[in-house]
Amino acid sequence: MHTPVIFDHPLIQHKLTHLRDKNTGTKEFRELISEISGLMCYEATRNLPTQETQVETPIGPAKTKVLAGRKLAVVPILRAGLGMVDGFLDLIPAAKVGHIGLYRDPETHLPVEYYCKLPPDISEREVFVVDPMLATGGSAVDAIHLIKQKGAQSIHFLCIIAAPEGLELLTKTHPDVNVYCAGLDERLNENAYIVPGLGDAGDRIFGTK
Repeated sequence: MHTPVIFDHPLIQHKLTHLRDKNTGTKEFRELISEISGLMCYEATRNLPTQETQVETPIGPAKTKVLAGRKLAVVPILRAGLGMVDGFLDLIPAAKVGHIGLYRDPETHLPVEYYCKLPPDISEREVFVVDPMLATGGSAVDAIHLIKQKGAQSIHFLCIIAAPEGLELLTKTHPDVNVYCAGLDERLNENAYIVPGLGDAGDRIFGTK
């Protein structure tokens, strides 16, 4: 089992504070989500393999490195996961983007699938699944199941805030998946919302509440 990584980078923590603030408006919230995602992407890709190549600088030849191995894909869990995509694409513009649509039943709190569209070569890619909130963990677990069914071998999950309950379920169900979080909060409340959390990420990203 991979040990989940909880980022303690000062820039991530600083931006996370503003993200939590109930007075942060939609525009700034959206920008902060993207900025935090970019910083998390930078850290989560630290161990990607490289290979040596050579380029000609204006002065002469230089031995340098480029990414080796699998190509990359980012898969947001709709709809809130969309807010994290641009932060990844700013750093990895060649990455393919898939989409998985899941919503939480308001009574059972269980995820219900309504959409799944992945790159056809997903089995050959390093896959980064993104969703701002890891609450019960049901959506993340189901999304990763779907991606594995398509043949993906190397999967990473990134969220901005996690609850202990969701983190435990995800790591137990998918011990082969690398998990990265910007913050680990106290618990879930009776409505399966993360406490203290930041509210409904999708509503705050898209201004729908």
